[in-house]
Amino acid sequence: MFLSREQTRELDRRAIEEFGVPSLVLMENAGRGAAELLLSLGVHGPVAICCGKGNNGGDGLVIARHLDNHGVGVNVHLFAQPKELSPDAAIHWRIVTRSSISARVWTNGTIDETELARELALSEWVVDALFGTGLTGPVRPPFDRVIAAINASPARVLAVDIPSGLDCDTGEPMGPTIRAAHTATFLAAKKGYDNPASRSWLGKIHVIDIGAPSRFLKELKPS
Repeated sequence: MFLSREQTRELDRRAIEEFGVPSLVLMENAGRGAAELLLSLGVHGPVAICCGKGNNGGDGLVIARHLDNHGVGVNVHLFAQPKELSPDAAIHWRIVTRSSISARVWTNGTIDETELARELALSEWVVDALFGTGLTGPVRPPFDRVIAAINASPARVLAVDIPSGLDCDTGEPMGPTIRAAHTATFLAAKKGYDNPASRSWLGKIHVIDIGAPSRFLKELKPS
């Protein structure tokens, strides 16, 4: 099964509104599942986790906490002001900062691609938690520089749900795009993954269960 962008949003909405699964629980399950995937791939650290301001960034913050709990060295890079975070991501940001996990805030005026690339080069893995499936247009500055730095890193890259810059529905890059070694996607593979050209950006795809009721998937009409 392949989910479109709209179907993915609808499944999240139904899980929250019809079944009463809190959005924080879905985020926790997504991040924990992605962290467990990394551990199964033999991660030792350090891991650089690059987070945007939305719920994809919140997934990344959950990943950071669970890796830290397993003794893996983690460095969080937040590319937003904490006050800009989505409500659920803001909760996980507070948990991360109170857990003494290494975290750095990069704002538009402070992103130096060379400096960021130097920091990422020290990592075994980089986690791309910048945008997720909701991105509908080309990545704008300064995130083009962030993506360039991640792609230039010798570290292996795990994309959270979808490589940033890749269109969820077409599987085509919309501009600067993360080239991942692995993609941890949630609920089901996305519609664009059926495009053979997407594989050079996605790497190996892993579907992560986040606890949404399984009957929702069965009720979906093909996209």
